[in-house]
Amino acid sequence: MIWWPTEVPTLSHGLITLRAPEERDIPQIFEGAQDPIIPIFTRIPSNYSMANAEFYVRERSPNTFANQTELQLTVQYGNGEDARFAGAVSFHSMDLREHVAEIGYWLTAPMRGKGIGSTATKLLTQFGFESIGFERIEAVVNTENIASRKLLENSGYMLEGIMRKKSRKEDGTQLDMALYAAIREEWQGA
Repeated sequence: MIWWPTEVPTLSHGLITLRAPEERDIPQIFEGAQDPIIPIFTRIPSNYSMANAEFYVRERSPNTFANQTELQLTVQYGNGEDARFAGAVSFHSMDLREHVAEIGYWLTAPMRGKGIGSTATKLLTQFGFESIGFERIEAVVNTENIASRKLLENSGYMLEGIMRKKSRKEDGTQLDMALYAAIREEWQGA
């Protein structure tokens, strides 16, 4: 049975906190999305604007949560005054009837390679299985995104196959995508 939270959860482990996006995150979301690698490996467009970041925080995130179609969280690294915006992680493309969701994430350049993404992925996956009640959580990743593929493997996801010509980029290029999944019964936890 699926249980949808009544408010956006805050999840923490060590120096990493996942929380609802807030007004103070808007400039950092905009700045992080300017990294040229982000539109290559995510659905964030290359012309991402401050208005996009404002819409994401003020409308998209709260509305998709209220409609039970997405759970968008900010990744924060550090505690207290040392806490810094590190990126975002979400459940999207959910099928609540089938108890399935897709996880997605992106990190700002200075936060990559520190285990932050793996910890955030594990935290949200654990929440998805234990609290929401998902049976399966998928991740669809560009086959050329080696760092993201390693992140998923280090987070307990298994490669299930390659989906040829699965995703279309802004320039019209069709990309092969790797399908990873974590299954509730096999999940080892964070």
